[in-house]
Amino acid sequence: MLYFCGMSRQELIENIKNRASFLCVGLDTDLRKLPASLPRNAEGMLEFNRAIIEATSEYCVAYKPNTAFYEALGSEGWKVLEESIRLIPKDKLVIADAKRGDIGNTSGLYARAFFGHLQCDAITVAPYMGYDSISPFLDFPGKWTILLALTSNDGSRDFQMLGCPDIPLYKTLIKKAMQWGDADRLMFVVGATREEELKAVRSLAPQHFFLVPGIGAQGGNLRRVCELSMTDDIALLVNASRSIIYASAGSDYAAAAGHAAKKLQEEMASILEMRGIL
Repeated sequence: MLYFCGMSRQELIENIKNRASFLCVGLDTDLRKLPASLPRNAEGMLEFNRAIIEATSEYCVAYKPNTAFYEALGSEGWKVLEESIRLIPKDKLVIADAKRGDIGNTSGLYARAFFGHLQCDAITVAPYMGYDSISPFLDFPGKWTILLALTSNDGSRDFQMLGCPDIPLYKTLIKKAMQWGDADRLMFVVGATREEELKAVRSLAPQHFFLVPGIGAQGGNLRRVCELSMTDDIALLVNASRSIIYASAGSDYAAAAGHAAKKLQEEMASILEMRGIL
């Protein structure tokens, strides 16, 4: 099996500048939320993704299909995932939001599945099992490993915030992970709703890209995220899923998604111009 190189850090930065956007569109496509104009089956799911991608590609630099929505359909869902990835323009970063993490030989197979078979550029990974569960993903040149560092869900406080007052677990994780991969191959997931911690995370990882969920439906503030964590070469991918792909439940769902993506892109362009990056 051939493994093609993904997108380099510099290519990603150039794409952000060219598009005046650091938007990642999350393809969290739920059969139960498909508009009435589409059949609620695998075919409808694929058609929905096709329309969303066509409507939003002008305004984003990345797509992030959450694999759970596809895995729930069994083999048909995997076919939809494969076909959806093929529909994504080649100049977009494709992130498999799979949150994998297991012993080394199993992680190696996950890496082959997503980097090889599906030709994704990046994958989200749960780092709880440590370096040997992460290293197989880092063995693929040109591919990105995105570690869950500080997430936006309420339950994140159960473990991520534990530890001594000044050294919660998420900080220990980031410090350790910095030894595993450099800023050209390793990203961190940092939730947009974690404003009080964003600055601290950036100080720990001054050059690494952050994948930031939580803008839109979860209430994160885009400008505040940028104030706290944007660098001179951006180093941010901000994800929006529900607020874009479900902007309308009617037959105008694609146009509404395009409008929602454009609105975010225009705000991002304003931020980049204000910071002198464009």
